[in-house]
Amino acid sequence: MSSPSPSPGSCRFADYFVLAGIDTDSGLEPDELSALCQWVEAERYGRSRESPCPNKASGENFDQSPLRRTFKSRVLAHYPQNVEYNPFDQDAVNMLCMPKGLSFKTQAENRDPQFHSFLITREDGSRTYGFVLTFYEEVTCKQICSAMQTLYQMHNVEQYSSVYASSSCSMDSLASSIDEGDSTSLAKMQRYNSYDISRDTLYVSKCICLITPLPFVQACRKFLQQLHKAVSSRQTPPLPLESYIHNILYEVPLPPPGRSLKFSGVYGPIICQRPGPNELPLFDFPLREAFELLGLENLVQLFTCVLLEMQILLYSQDYQRLMTVAEGITALLFPFQWQHVYVPILPASLLHFLDAPVPYLMGLQSKEPNDRSKLELAQEVNHPSIVQGREAFTISVLHPHQSWYSFKEKANLCFVDIDNHFIDLPEDFPQFPNKLEFIQEISEVLLHFGIPPEGNLHCSESATELQSLVLDELANDKKNGNLTSTTINMYELLKGNETLARLQALAKRTGVAMEKMEIVAPREKERDTKCQCSEDELRDHKLAVQLREVFAKRFTQMFADYEAFVIQPTQDMESWLTNREQMQNFDKASFLSDQPEPYLPFLSHFIETQMFATFIDNKIVSLWEEKDPLLRVFDSRIEKMKIYNVRVPTIRTSNYQKCTILKEAAQAIEQRLVKIDHTAIHPHLLDMKIGQGKYEQGFFPKLQADVLATGSTNNNRWANRGATAQRRKDRLRQHSEHLALDNDLKEKYIQEARSFGKSLRQPKLSDLSPAVIAQTNWKFVEGLLKECRIKTKRMLVEKMGHEAVELGHGEASITGLEENMLIASLCDLLERIWSHGLLIKQGKSALWSHLMHYQECEEKRETIVETPAAARPERRKSESGLILPTLKVSLNHDMRHVQQMSEIKTDVGRARAWIRLSLEKKVLSQQLKQLLLNQSLIKKLYKRYAFLRCEEEKEQFLYHLLSLNAVDYFCFTSVFTTIMIPYRAVIIPIKKLSNSITTSNPWISVSGELGGTGVMQVPKNLLEMTFECQNLGKLTTVQIGHDNSGLLAKWLVDCVMVRNEITGHTYRFPCGRWLGKGVDDGSLERILVGELITPVVEEDLSKQCRTPPQLRSPTVARRLSITSLGGKTGKPNAGQIQEGIGESINNIVKHFHKPEKERGSLTILLCGEFGLVSALEQVFHHGFKSVRLFQKNVFIWDFLEKAVTYFETADEEEVQVNLLEGKRCTESSKSLCQYVNAINSAPRNIGKDGKLQLLVCLGARDHLLPRWIPLLAECPVISRMYEDSALLRDHASVNSLIRVLQTLHEFNITLETSLVKGIDV
Repeated sequence: MSSPSPSPGSCRFADYFVLAGIDTDSGLEPDELSALCQWVEAERYGRSRESPCPNKASGENFDQSPLRRTFKSRVLAHYPQNVEYNPFDQDAVNMLCMPKGLSFKTQAENRDPQFHSFLITREDGSRTYGFVLTFYEEVTCKQICSAMQTLYQMHNVEQYSSVYASSSCSMDSLASSIDEGDSTSLAKMQRYNSYDISRDTLYVSKCICLITPLPFVQACRKFLQQLHKAVSSRQTPPLPLESYIHNILYEVPLPPPGRSLKFSGVYGPIICQRPGPNELPLFDFPLREAFELLGLENLVQLFTCVLLEMQILLYSQDYQRLMTVAEGITALLFPFQWQHVYVPILPASLLHFLDAPVPYLMGLQSKEPNDRSKLELAQEVNHPSIVQGREAFTISVLHPHQSWYSFKEKANLCFVDIDNHFIDLPEDFPQFPNKLEFIQEISEVLLHFGIPPEGNLHCSESATELQSLVLDELANDKKNGNLTSTTINMYELLKGNETLARLQALAKRTGVAMEKMEIVAPREKERDTKCQCSEDELRDHKLAVQLREVFAKRFTQMFADYEAFVIQPTQDMESWLTNREQMQNFDKASFLSDQPEPYLPFLSHFIETQMFATFIDNKIVSLWEEKDPLLRVFDSRIEKMKIYNVRVPTIRTSNYQKCTILKEAAQAIEQRLVKIDHTAIHPHLLDMKIGQGKYEQGFFPKLQADVLATGSTNNNRWANRGATAQRRKDRLRQHSEHLALDNDLKEKYIQEARSFGKSLRQPKLSDLSPAVIAQTNWKFVEGLLKECRIKTKRMLVEKMGHEAVELGHGEASITGLEENMLIASLCDLLERIWSHGLLIKQGKSALWSHLMHYQECEEKRETIVETPAAARPERRKSESGLILPTLKVSLNHDMRHVQQMSEIKTDVGRARAWIRLSLEKKVLSQQLKQLLLNQSLIKKLYKRYAFLRCEEEKEQFLYHLLSLNAVDYFCFTSVFTTIMIPYRAVIIPIKKLSNSITTSNPWISVSGELGGTGVMQVPKNLLEMTFECQNLGKLTTVQIGHDNSGLLAKWLVDCVMVRNEITGHTYRFPCGRWLGKGVDDGSLERILVGELITPVVEEDLSKQCRTPPQLRSPTVARRLSITSLGGKTGKPNAGQIQEGIGESINNIVKHFHKPEKERGSLTILLCGEFGLVSALEQVFHHGFKSVRLFQKNVFIWDFLEKAVTYFETADEEEVQVNLLEGKRCTESSKSLCQYVNAINSAPRNIGKDGKLQLLVCLGARDHLLPRWIPLLAECPVISRMYEDSALLRDHASVNSLIRVLQTLHEFNITLETSLVKGIDV
């Protein structure tokens, strides 16, 4: 949807004048759609096909009053016949001029003229505006009156027969029901809803319409109203009507940008103005009305929904209200533009578009005021089908007796009942940034103009007008409201008075002419300036521009630095357009990281919308072409703001900044309206034949086509100027064709690249055959499938790129925030797919509703067929006797988990939680396939053309989702951080070498990225336990130990397995060490570092749970004593050890260079299999003398204790002589002694290897390792415990190690609580 701008070549104010109404030649033609609806209604209420029913061909419906039926209207005439740059679309214009068709009334009903506007959006997104005045003319055709009389006679017969046929009781009961005032009584119907040709006058609706390139609403309204007044008035107009119509069609130009124009109507001048090139685009609708109708709070919420491209349905009895709200809300989007289906007035023939699974903004007319329960809904009807490709498509028609609430409950639907001040919002959508301050600023503007922020709907329309009148008088006269500053027309004021009416009739009979009585208020002070328009119009203009400036300021502040994040293309325009779909044009992650935290929920969704993508596309295209007008204005405002705020830092803050140019914006408009820049040629007599131009009062005349067909150009300087400008544009266009792409090809590339749904932005009104409707639905299906392919490809490629970075390949291209946005976008897509073609809408999430239906079916089936084997889950066994229950994986099981999450309150939230859970478990495609296998349920819930009933597209859809199983997501675990999750822990001992059960009291403590469980006692004589705690995130460590009580206290533990019972993630924490005094290193507790294991089949589980051979498990090998290490495994050489040190340090450096929210577990990098502790252990083990002292194993910790003893007992002078380090050496030795003694004195029963691990972690945290290593290398103890070839005795190797460790000094290392528990240093 483009901003208001005239079509190329357009220089005239109006392109067409149209007259529409009843065609007396064709007579009364019932609306076909209405006939079909009534036939469906008869089917619903159980009429047999053989019984009398409404004639489907003719549309006759005897149940409805003929005056309330819809009949076809026709375009009776339009002038000129065609305009080259704006071809006349007769069907569309007729449909939008009279969306309800012809309307008949009698003299007893209100027949005031009604004004409304409409727009037609062309395929390229450009707009044409229409302005319509509908009035009523007396029907003079006897055939029409006779036909209406006949219809009433048939209607009365039907009413009599239906009343008596519906009564199964006695005549007495029937009479009593009528006496009680039954609303269907015949007397009542005849009294208020009848037509008698002998006593009643029949009137039919007719409309006059202007088709214009720009939306000059007020000017067109005044022109049409004056034109109608000339017809209804007893006094003839100064000139024939053709003169005024010819003048506005051919002699009134478009005002140039930044100028105002005055032209003549029938009874007075008409003013219009156009904003300048650097101002906000033209908007002439009364924005005040939108705020009064909805209220400020509702309008801001609606504005947010439009920005996030949700489905917007406006609902009102008044067509002009629909247009005012729709145009107002889209005008506030500056500099962005709505890119999807936009139909502010939805004709009845296009109601199937409400079922579209794409964003839309549509307006629907209500049948009765203050009653939204009768909103007509789309329902499937077995009507003649049209074969389209794979299967038949069933036409959707409306059902008038179904509750509106079943339709409104859609996940992304925002329903706005304009007439009743009501808005129903989607669930779980983010709020606009600084919403409270934003509303406060708008409230100040509204109150300045006397508009209450809560709106004026609670008052009646007449009371609202009276209140406005009184306020204006009080504001103007400065004399307590006694007299206004303008002339009071007493005749107009009192013409409804009965006494005056009798006096007027008496004067008329006596031939006395009664003059109009006027009272003129005394002038107090002449105004400095005289505005050419009324005070109310000027006030509305000022209010509208100031409100728009407040909204524009918000975007200027939020996107002040957007250009810095636009990824500039390196190729030419043709290559860029061709590959647009695969390219990233905006650095979203960097942009979001630069925004204030409160803005992120809204901005992370908004930058994924099509309107933002198009905005960025326009910015890039401006490198090769002329800049888009909206973009040019927006960029100029950003530049101006930067110039004014040059001293203000560019760091983004959430501080609210008010708009400071409200006064200037209002003055610019007032200046144009005070001083008119241009005056158009006055209407004049045309070359008409004698006798032409006559008319009859109350009847719009048949205009003379010959004088309105064309206009002279020799007396129109504007046409010459426009033609010159157009020739200049043509030359520039021809020049550009030699330098760039052909324009047609370029447009094709742009349309295809920007959005698959762009072709659906506006339904074509001129072709509404069932075949076209079916083809439209297939476009929806194909578009959804294409979007699924694009989204899954992006998720897969970027996630794989991220995993490749962790392996040292390439650079990161996705962040956690961006990943969350992609997954949220996938959830939105699934909701739209499940909403397409839905018959029964229950709840706001179509997907969750389907899941609930499926769960209900499966639970019934499970109660019928229940086997004993299914009641007890199988257990997986290993050679060590491990018993591990198989985790039950099923769609219903996952649904129950989601249903038990009390933190989630809405159906939309539950559906998204289920999607995230299935994606994390890598079963999304599998479970959706299982869901869709229930064909009977699918047919019950969905129409024939629905996406889920298109077999080929459905298979491709599931295939695209299956590709997501190639990567690991933690989108459930990382989002729902506060939920309670059940875990299962299993301790696996090595039975061949020790007891499977210890007599002591074992305990474990599980820790993850989000928290820990604390110490939990393991039940005695059991190796398995379940526990529930708040989400721990990815598990990192397990502490396991016992109290060393009983006879069989020594325990050789293979590993500990912990499983998340919701997600199924299983972590393995290898141990392979003894727990007990007097065995191994004497440890009674150990800290185990976990690793996520991949899902395996049952027969392979034993291999996963047993301790692998030591050659295959470096983690276990490094934990064994040095004696066994030297005897059973090959020693790594010095080069391998140094390479391991470099790799471990490099991984830690990479960790800290990632964004904070993207960093993994630092504990794994320190204590994991290839972590820093493991690498330094290899250094200390190299050249270590493998001797036994008194048959006891010797550990690295023994060497450290001896070194500490040496530092503590040696004289300070001896230390300085031997180590030659002076004061610095003394401080380093003191810190080493302090840390070792603190670890030894800690109340924890960790072994010697555990103490070494703790010392390394503390040294890395406090940046002391580079100072300890040279101390230990020069300590005399080293010569007794290390061979001469050891790395620690090689000065070059030690210096290299020190330099590598020093690279960690720039990072702030934080250790898990589980690692440093009980240590106070």
